[in-house]
Amino acid sequence: MTRTLFIGMDGSTFTVLGPMTSDLPGIGVTMPFLKKFMEEGSRARLKSTPNPLTPPAWVSIMTGKNPGAHGVYDFVRFEDKGGEVYFTIYDARDVKTEMIWSIASRANRTVLSLNFPITAPPRPINGALLPGFVSWKHLRRNTLPSTLYERLKELPNFDPKELAWDFEHERQVIAEMTDEQLEQWVLYHIRRDEQWFRIAEKLIQEDNPDLVAVMFDGTDKLQHRVWNFLDPSLLSEHPTEWEARMRSYCLQYFNTLDTYIERLVTMVGPEAQIFMASDHGFTHTAEVVRINTYLGHKGYLTWKESDGSEAAKRREDSWFSYLDWDKTLAYCPTPSSNGIKIRVAEKPGDPGVQPEEYDTFREKLIQDLEAMVDPDNGERLIVEIMKREDIYSGVALSDAPDLTMTVRNFGFLSIRNAEPLVVPIDAPVGTHHPYGIFLAGGAGVMPNAAEVGPYRVEDVPATLLYSLGVPVPVDFEGKVAQSFFKPEELADRPIQVGPPTTLEERAAQEGDQMSADDRAKLMDQLKMLGYME
Repeated sequence: MTRTLFIGMDGSTFTVLGPMTSDLPGIGVTMPFLKKFMEEGSRARLKSTPNPLTPPAWVSIMTGKNPGAHGVYDFVRFEDKGGEVYFTIYDARDVKTEMIWSIASRANRTVLSLNFPITAPPRPINGALLPGFVSWKHLRRNTLPSTLYERLKELPNFDPKELAWDFEHERQVIAEMTDEQLEQWVLYHIRRDEQWFRIAEKLIQEDNPDLVAVMFDGTDKLQHRVWNFLDPSLLSEHPTEWEARMRSYCLQYFNTLDTYIERLVTMVGPEAQIFMASDHGFTHTAEVVRINTYLGHKGYLTWKESDGSEAAKRREDSWFSYLDWDKTLAYCPTPSSNGIKIRVAEKPGDPGVQPEEYDTFREKLIQDLEAMVDPDNGERLIVEIMKREDIYSGVALSDAPDLTMTVRNFGFLSIRNAEPLVVPIDAPVGTHHPYGIFLAGGAGVMPNAAEVGPYRVEDVPATLLYSLGVPVPVDFEGKVAQSFFKPEELADRPIQVGPPTTLEERAAQEGDQMSADDRAKLMDQLKMLGYME
């Protein structure tokens, strides 16, 4: 039987799951199985990566290491070539350390990994892998083993366009969504989660892997777009007919997800250990802070002059900073980065700060960011500023933003050249919070436990490996969440430390690169969710 089941719920937060597992007046319990699971098992808050963002956080959950060691900081990777800065999408080839799937495989455990981002193109594993964060056209060639895709076509109503990120579908809702489009947005993710559940169900029954890991990301998508129908503090006391219908659809989504969770837990059997986690939490904000506008005022960056052509207008509206790279010293590369990159001259004549002036320059930049205040009330807009060496470590430290920031109310950043500095949003929208969820249940898990922790995202894979009976690599930063387990479980199966992780070099498969068209569509999707502009 399957020993370990891991269910990822992207962006899940106790702010939403708490009410969903409570007996709400006139509604009842939306997620009755999860309520029972949480009452009978253990739970903790889970601290995300310093920038609580999907790619770096899920990769930390898969590698047991911080972004400085695994190398993924954002959706977008940028490379400074002196006179120009180039941007591309992160993928699994950028991950500089081994993932849990291959660690378990090397220990002769069979693995099933479904819908996790930054897993394409995949490295060989002992089992099956179907990546997330790819378009349907690239799904087959990034599936392991090569025969898996044909097996999936046996499923009734199997639809790769609905299963994967359907960029064409989601591109249509980038602009202001109509009431009907918002309704369809919720219903679409109910259908999409069902596709992933059906695949998990089939492969558990047919393959019975030791580790089953499936990630549902509709939770994140809904919270970005319809947070005001999920957060009890924002619900209208006198909803319109449409608002009531939207709330009903949102509850339907979480109720359906609850049935999937229950069926997965039932399928793996009573001897299995079950864990659930999110990459980050959620809250809401009602403002956008235009960070590059401020940096421009302070002389750190210079905008590229437009000649008024259509091409220049498109560049100005693109998803990265449209800057004069010969005159720019520091800038925020993407809204999702929550960071500032300082350009350091590599050789005489290159644009950027001279290496010997870096520390002084960075301290002055920090002081200027601390002085960035709301013109209406004088409050600081950037409430935390972290130096990269204070929060990251490892072989990819030099790729990290020089400064990582937390905006008040965890709000959004804008990289556009526009005024005013702070822009109110008409209605509160969902945004990421540093603390997500970590749940445990099943055989050997502490029952009826009060909240423990908090733990870190790096602790998740160490805990999963312990559950599988696999030694935890000595170079893992994460630790086993020992308070989740009964004392007799820890005594009977002491935590073992194993050899360090490895990283098999992998040659790119022909055609596994994302096309320019798909990259553009992906950027549109990220724009719609608030990660890009």
